[in-house]
Amino acid sequence: MTESRLSGDARLPLHVLVSDDLKRRMAEGEWGPDTPLPPERRLADEYGISIGTMRRVLNELAIEGFLIREQGRGTFVRRVDFTSSFTRFFRLGESSTDIPESRIVSTEVRTAGAEVAVALDIAGDAEILVIERHRLVEGAPRLLETIHLPLPTFEALVELPSEKFEPLLYPMYESLCGETITSASEVLHVEPADESDAGHLRMTLAAPIVRIERTARNLLGTPVEYRTSRGQALGFTYRLDIK
Repeated sequence: MTESRLSGDARLPLHVLVSDDLKRRMAEGEWGPDTPLPPERRLADEYGISIGTMRRVLNELAIEGFLIREQGRGTFVRRVDFTSSFTRFFRLGESSTDIPESRIVSTEVRTAGAEVAVALDIAGDAEILVIERHRLVEGAPRLLETIHLPLPTFEALVELPSEKFEPLLYPMYESLCGETITSASEVLHVEPADESDAGHLRMTLAAPIVRIERTARNLLGTPVEYRTSRGQALGFTYRLDIK
């Protein structure tokens, strides 16, 4: 690849054009979760630029959060880390690293509606895939999740049998739909349990629950998932270390 093959505004500095093209390639899934980017020298040769300019591009992408450099392994596309997610404050297992059992309750194609349309930045009448999922510990639901995904981006999941869904969805988004989640924002609410909450979570109607809204974005910053998680407030303990 040479400078002449780069797309974008030719008035922009060369390192910006190279950076934008690398972002495009990352967003298209050219490098999987276990595949490092090529060495600096090879990338520099691909783009017809100096190794110093290539190193600057990669350093800036790492600072911006697109890349992560691992000593002895190479440079990788950064995937989102949910160790700081609000959902970790629910009692979902003996260890904070436990992955609870997942049960897909239903998958259905619907129109987005106003709330989801705003979250995903799509039209209100756009089609989405809605996944209802329960997270369980020792067979009992602890979290009720409703996951909204825009179509046709996630078309590969529409006809997928429930038993084929994995406990961790984001690797599936990447492998089946070509979408890599690299960032997310969460908002926490406390509200009374409705009849569905009370029945599934085995709690008293109108007892407090915690509802977490998450909007997840791909490498280009486009929102590609809107998720709500509901769980008992009684099992929610928030801890924040401030340094």
